[in-house]
Amino acid sequence: MEATDTYLTIAEPSEGLYKDKGSKFIAYAYPVFTEDEIKEILNELKKNHHNARHHCYAWRLGADMERYRANDDGEPSGTAGRPIFGQIRSKELTNILIVVVRYFGGTLLGVSGLIKAYGTAAADALEQAEITERIVEDLVEVKFEYPAMNDVMRIIKDDSLEQLETQFELSCRIVLAIRQSQTETITEKLSSLEQTKVECIGTR
Repeated sequence: MEATDTYLTIAEPSEGLYKDKGSKFIAYAYPVFTEDEIKEILNELKKNHHNARHHCYAWRLGADMERYRANDDGEPSGTAGRPIFGQIRSKELTNILIVVVRYFGGTLLGVSGLIKAYGTAAADALEQAEITERIVEDLVEVKFEYPAMNDVMRIIKDDSLEQLETQFELSCRIVLAIRQSQTETITEKLSSLEQTKVECIGTR
């Protein structure tokens, strides 16, 4: 897949629902950035739906779309996580988690019934969601001595860079969010300044 610094995700959490033969499938979709965030959401949903039989989910992270997981949580293999992930793939989304909580209605749905139920619930959650294009940004830490302040701030102003953290003392520190396709150019400019150290500390 070619590198890109934009990706599609959902703007905010959304919900979907599917019912069949007394079973209820409630889908929750969330925009997420990290596996820690995913764990927190799963723990919270398991607490809120502790009477539910299954909490099946799928997620994908990163603009390159290479990190993903699908989990059947006790349902027959391939009947829950995979159809949920199929909905994420069909809309080419990333940085997203979809959890489908199942309350069992007493009647078995069979393999094809489960695949349909989990896929339809996940699709409904995405139908309710606003899909948005996001820019991949590198988080860049700039450390510099106070005399370099004017030069650093001029580059920040000229390139309209977002400052996430600032610390102005004798030794100064700023964390910037820089569009990934521009990171190399801007870090070179900053690194060329005297008494200035530049380091990429993550992406978002």
